[in-house]
Amino acid sequence: MKPLQRLLFVIGPLGGLVLGGTVFFHHAEGWSYLDAYFFTVVTLSTVGYGNLVPITPLGKIATTIFIFVGLGIFALAVQQIGSAAHQRREEKRQRLIDDMHSQKREDDDKDPPA
Repeated sequence: MKPLQRLLFVIGPLGGLVLGGTVFFHHAEGWSYLDAYFFTVVTLSTVGYGNLVPITPLGKIATTIFIFVGLGIFALAVQQIGSAAHQRREEKRQRLIDDMHSQKREDDDKDPPA
């Protein structure tokens, strides 16, 4: 699987998790969509400002499940982004090395040994 495909494969579930969390907390806690989205992102990213806290039993239980599931998906997304960036850097480095070797061969062909 190509790096971009792997990245999209992970970003899709991450986006679904953010969307699902936003809708869930909007209904379960009665928060605005903005507050529910903010809580979802802050919780997934492990920042945890603490200004929004679930108060319903359903919200509290769902938050713990959300954290365990979300952290795995979030960590995987971060890893895939890093891996894709690393692979692109390595491919660019290899192209530069190949270009240098190609140029050296051309220079060697122009100047035959005496």
